[in-house]
Amino acid sequence: MSRVDALITAYARFAHNPWDRNASGPERVWLAVYPPPEERRLRYKLEEFKIATQDAGKRWKLVDITTAFEQWLGNHEYRDAYFECPEDLEPALEGFGEQLVARVREELTAEDVDGETVVALLGGGTLFGLYRVSRLIERVNDDIRGRLLVFFPGERHGSNYRLLDAQDGWSYLAVPIVAVEE
Repeated sequence: MSRVDALITAYARFAHNPWDRNASGPERVWLAVYPPPEERRLRYKLEEFKIATQDAGKRWKLVDITTAFEQWLGNHEYRDAYFECPEDLEPALEGFGEQLVARVREELTAEDVDGETVVALLGGGTLFGLYRVSRLIERVNDDIRGRLLVFFPGERHGSNYRLLDAQDGWSYLAVPIVAVEE
């Protein structure tokens, strides 16, 4: 069984467990942690996460932020200047973060999302060096109605998470979902 298949199996168990309606925002976040080299395999098998969710009697909504930065930069009025002088981009990244938070918040609070919905966030690895996944999650905590499943290419040690195995990590109270070898 591949690591991704084991992660799907572990996720299916979580999806079938009863959901605490009184859980706080951080407790409504599920981090599906997998090795970064497994990204393509995970994307290939994404439909199996959806099926596992539906088999548990829950609804599924995918939010793919893989190209969020490219879209933001492509529409930015100073994009050409940023290409000429990339170091000028750093102060503008807060604007990217604000737009990203607004987009995820909009998806979490959409009419088709309720307390029985898993909103799956794909593409967090593309934020590396641009905006912290931890900050994104913390800023949308209060908007989670059902569960927020964050596909997290990295590693976990206790409650410390490291995106793309970077040196810098963060401690978070989310519920980890990890592949367990059977």
